[in-house]
Amino acid sequence: MLLSLVFAAVASAGLVLGAVVGMRSMPPVGVLAALLAFASGALLAALAFELFEESFVQGGPFVSAAGLAAGAVVYLATDVWLERRAKAAGRSVSGVVLLAGVVLDGIPENLALGTTLAAGAGSVALLAAIFVSNVPEALVGARSMCDNGRSVPFALGTWCGAAVVLAVAIVAGSFLLADVNESALSVILAFAGGAVLAALSTTLFPRAYRDGGPWVALATVAGFLLAFTLGSAGS
Repeated sequence: MLLSLVFAAVASAGLVLGAVVGMRSMPPVGVLAALLAFASGALLAALAFELFEESFVQGGPFVSAAGLAAGAVVYLATDVWLERRAKAAGRSVSGVVLLAGVVLDGIPENLALGTTLAAGAGSVALLAAIFVSNVPEALVGARSMCDNGRSVPFALGTWCGAAVVLAVAIVAGSFLLADVNESALSVILAFAGGAVLAALSTTLFPRAYRDGGPWVALATVAGFLLAFTLGSAGS
């Protein structure tokens, strides 16, 4: 129980930290781009070697492929729906889109992290990837909310609420999914991977490249290596 609470606190702290920093000041664009690229690399390694690989082992190719596709489709459908609402209203809701993305891919992702706690010591690589990715997403999201007329208490409260939801998902995963059957676990892990992969493709990689140029690829490599090394050390 104590370890699951520690994992929940660390993973969710990235959202709170990012929101607080984003509302106080915006880091230089290049720094933020490098951080996004680093987080993207870490997430890419985590979804490949911590989420989808385990999903494939647990459920086989068809179940894991279905879960991966479902996660991507649900994320993309939500993203498109929010963007259409924004255009219809004549304003930007990029902060809300980021929040929706964090929660949408974060819930199954954090549930999956909880299952690694139920199975043993937990995945440090996945924990690190979640924390690192949460910081820039919350930073940009909170800042965008404030720039579009939302109050500071509203923005901070919204992201803190998201942090609580994702923390609960980790704790719930460590208990409720401890005895779940292999097929269900495979779907959960693959769904998380699909949502993360869709977010990387449509949001994180494009934004990092747009704001930081081609050299942010080195930060992506560094993030990938860190997450892969942590995962290999824990296996």
